[in-house]
Amino acid sequence: MQITASAVSLNVEDVAASSAFFTGHLGFRQEMAAEGFASLTREDTGMNVVFLRRGLEMLPDDHATGLILAFAVEDLEGELARLRGEGVAITMPLTVEEWGERAFQVTDPNGVIVQFLDWAARPADRAAATGRDSASGASRSKS
Repeated sequence: MQITASAVSLNVEDVAASSAFFTGHLGFRQEMAAEGFASLTREDTGMNVVFLRRGLEMLPDDHATGLILAFAVEDLEGELARLRGEGVAITMPLTVEEWGERAFQVTDPNGVIVQFLDWAARPADRAAATGRDSASGASRSKS
């Protein structure tokens, strides 16, 4: 199998509201749209974000919940300030987790949680500092 493109599809009540939030505040652009559907893209994400209106015949009634759409960014504090300046409500303040992730969240008009994050130290850097292999967590011995 060779994958040629990736997308995350989110089922929402108001496709236009989510599309406007992502294009207006998060730098996405609309690639395709039709009634009950919008596909958004950014050159730097490696995937499209697709919004589908709930209740479309092609969608199952049951779907995943608890989804967080996460984007690693280069300037976390800069993005936080920019979004605040645009009047976007920050729904989770900047938090630092014990595993080194720094993150904050916003929520679009349909309740889609978008998390922006960076790492206080990259996993490989933490592994080097602790003498552990970053993939397995096993201690490395010096030979």
